[in-house]
Amino acid sequence: MNKRENQFTKASFDPVDARHHGAIHVPIYQNSLFAFERYDQFEEAMKTLLDHHVYSRGNNPTVQYLEQKLAELEEAEAARCFASGMAAISSAIMSVVGQGDHVVCVDQAYGPTKAFLGTYLSRFGVETTFIDGSSIEQWRGAVRPNTKLLYLESPTTMLFELQDLRWCSEFARSIGAVTLIDNTWATPCFQNPLQLGIDLSVHSISKYIGGHSDCIGGIVLGSKELVERIGNTEYMLLGGIMTPQTAALVSKGLRTLPLRMQRHEGSGLQVAEHIGKQGFASRLNHPGLPSHPQYELGRRQMSGSSSLFSFLSNEPTERLKEWANRLKYFKIGVSWGGFESLVTVNRLGSDGDGGEERTSTVVRMYVGLESPTDLIADIDQAWKAV
Repeated sequence: MNKRENQFTKASFDPVDARHHGAIHVPIYQNSLFAFERYDQFEEAMKTLLDHHVYSRGNNPTVQYLEQKLAELEEAEAARCFASGMAAISSAIMSVVGQGDHVVCVDQAYGPTKAFLGTYLSRFGVETTFIDGSSIEQWRGAVRPNTKLLYLESPTTMLFELQDLRWCSEFARSIGAVTLIDNTWATPCFQNPLQLGIDLSVHSISKYIGGHSDCIGGIVLGSKELVERIGNTEYMLLGGIMTPQTAALVSKGLRTLPLRMQRHEGSGLQVAEHIGKQGFASRLNHPGLPSHPQYELGRRQMSGSSSLFSFLSNEPTERLKEWANRLKYFKIGVSWGGFESLVTVNRLGSDGDGGEERTSTVVRMYVGLESPTDLIADIDQAWKAV
């Protein structure tokens, strides 16, 4: 059985669990605490809170089930769910760095992540250097004796550039630093960074993993040692926990993740190829297409591609916004990963993205589950109208 086929089984199959009376879905454990029959049992559980069900701020059976399923898909030893993607990211970062430490981060990372590293943590004596993550020379040149973390996002949020994950993991290990990657774009279906040597992987569950634009959540995955460190400190002390209701929603969405990603991949490539042929697109940014300068690197470290991409345009920004206004099937909105197609239009660099001329406009497109033929016709009619 090939890896993709095996993911369908991992996502959809559970053995019959007598504890839940054979229920197909794990029940929502809507309770704050768990009681014990004997005091010695309670005392034993209190010694290792995260290994027992004592209080739902630490461990809840519905949330724990989702953590175990995602760890299996990501090929991780352990996982910990959070209330949001940023809760997962900030907790993972803080578990690694302290006062006087230094971080190297890709300059096209998610905006709030950059703000957390570059502005918020600087208040506590943590410095961050932002670099072009596609350049091995810049990684080498940015590190210092006190560098404790290399923060990656591959592909990046807006221009979809890659980092060489295996090289980054080996380089970090050679200097005694930890590697942390935002793996939301590829999902566990198409990229398993831990198998390439990366220490910690984070996802915004609100995107593809949830898949229905109805919940907010995040997850950190990695070795048992590193995830337990986060669990015993940032997770327990900051309290950014996932609720059992959210975990139940995500668990249902997870059942169809491999199937949805297969559809997203095909539709995204079809729409992106069409965009690339249009005169209003000066450069297409989709790592799943041979036109991407890092296409071969993507093939080495990813087994597929998702349906979020962008293009640069020399057309006036206001004209492209009017084009977005006239789209029927693409909604205007942030986020992505649900069933609905989305579009945003920005001046390049307006949200901190670097590496390109500021005269360009960047249009980010997310291809949902609609017919790609309908989406292409929609793109054409809207452009004709403007």
